[in-house]
Amino acid sequence: MPLKASHALPPKSRLGQNFLHDHAAIERIVDALGPLDQRTVVEIGPGRGAITDLLATRAERLIAVEVDPALAAALRERFAMTQAQIMQPRVEIVEQDVLTFDFAAASRQIGQPLLVVGNLPYYITSPILLHLAASVVASEPSPLDAAVLMVQREVADRVTAQPETRDYGLLTVLCALHGIATPLFTLPPDAFSPPPEVHSTVFRWRFAPRFQALDLDAASFSRLLKSAFAQKRKTLSNNLRAAGYTAAHIAQALHQTSTPPQARAEELSLDQFAALHHALTAAQ
Repeated sequence: MPLKASHALPPKSRLGQNFLHDHAAIERIVDALGPLDQRTVVEIGPGRGAITDLLATRAERLIAVEVDPALAAALRERFAMTQAQIMQPRVEIVEQDVLTFDFAAASRQIGQPLLVVGNLPYYITSPILLHLAASVVASEPSPLDAAVLMVQREVADRVTAQPETRDYGLLTVLCALHGIATPLFTLPPDAFSPPPEVHSTVFRWRFAPRFQALDLDAASFSRLLKSAFAQKRKTLSNNLRAAGYTAAHIAQALHQTSTPPQARAEELSLDQFAALHHALTAAQ
């Protein structure tokens, strides 16, 4: 059944609404989540319900988090009718800012890790990614299994970049610290209504936090990373000195980890950053 009521609602630019209408892309996004017949999926920003409609036929349970009151109401009305027909409340529409949504609590209530999917608004992409990462760190076991997310192509390039490449940076390492991100496919502007000015890339993020394996404290390690990438054109040593580390401690840590004195942050992998963090901590 088409979602006629929400289709009539115009997009709101202040909420970054660009609605996906490419049916082949919708199939690929949902397929990328894997088998859903026994899984709960949280959809971020369902909008007019293009992906929601397909998820509702496949997932055991779907929680759609929509901040726009008008779209949330239209979705709630549409799925209330279909659920009355099948006598099973499989779809829950939550009118809420996803940045305040408690993924850990939802996972505990359901009793299994969640799958996440969403066409993320460009203007809050990074905050959403960091909110997902924080949800993984704050709860044990992880409340999230994997996410299939659509973002601006340049952001996806940064998330999935390799060391010593132009796009490698703070966001890359933070995402790698919480799991493995893999690019899947890219869509042109005309796959959306209204068409954005940029291409969009779908990537899959399989959550597998490495804090325990690398013996890292989340807060202190995040501070080191932010210091290391503070000014990309500067060397790692200069950025660390600006953050308050002494020249002697930096030199000792670089020597201990076999890091060249003129190295820049984008040259270090996650494992190398972890080793540097331990060396700097021991030197203080």
